[in-house]
Amino acid sequence: MSDGTPICSAKGCRAAAVWVLAWNNPKIHTPERRKTWLACEEHREHLSQFLGVRGMLKEVVTLAEWEAPEGQGRG
Repeated sequence: MSDGTPICSAKGCRAAAVWVLAWNNPKIHTPERRKTWLACEEHREHLSQFLGVRGMLKEVVTLAEWEAPEGQGRG
């Protein structure tokens, strides 16, 4: 998708992202640091499991919630 629509981070996937997976690697990042992967409906569980088994997954929220202004979503 070339129109600026966020796409899924799964290898080879070009579907529109619906989910944000916030993570950090405690071996190299400070506790408050958050990196993000985007996921479509099909890959949310797979990507979550990948990060989860490594102890890196911190939060999974919808893309709309992640992008909401402060106080109107995740808070």
